[in-house]
Amino acid sequence: MKSYRIYLEFVKGLWKQNPVFFQLLGMCPTLAVTNSAINGFSMGLAVIFVLVCSGIVISSIRKLIPSEVRIPVFVIIIASFVTVIDLLFKAELPEISKALGPYVPLIVVNCIILGRQESFVSKNPLLPSIADTLGMGTGFTIALVILGSIRELFGSGSIFGYQILGSYFHPWVIMILPPGAFLTLGVLIGLINKFSPRRT
Repeated sequence: MKSYRIYLEFVKGLWKQNPVFFQLLGMCPTLAVTNSAINGFSMGLAVIFVLVCSGIVISSIRKLIPSEVRIPVFVIIIASFVTVIDLLFKAELPEISKALGPYVPLIVVNCIILGRQESFVSKNPLLPSIADTLGMGTGFTIALVILGSIRELFGSGSIFGYQILGSYFHPWVIMILPPGAFLTLGVLIGLINKFSPRRT
């Protein structure tokens, strides 16, 4: 029964409560960095790392944090892990770090991360908290990869840098520009709402 609950906490973030497609959270990095699949994937990994690591710490010490200062404490913990992943990207993946620009440091104020810590992690034990944060982070990453793949495919004819469409294809420049992000996300959310079962 306990393992089933942990499973449910994980899978809800993949689709039913997907942060991008259903909760419309984290729109700033979602729209800004998904001009390619690799950028979306990299941002997703950074969010997973920060979500899970900060979730482990906050869940472990949640009973020690006075309620009056819980938000500042959460922000300090989140900022510590954001600094770690930002420096790691700069040291090991400088091209990715440059492409993501300021959006990795801005994870500190990402509403997905702070929202999960406040609404779930601070109120639940360690294992469900890990499952929740891992599921939400994975769902966020999946959404960014889908969005980035579509934009990259129509914007340059490739996915993850591998050429898919031949010389006959004329790239749609708008897809790698900011309006392409809004258009693609809007179409995806419209299709999801169209074909998803009605919620009551």
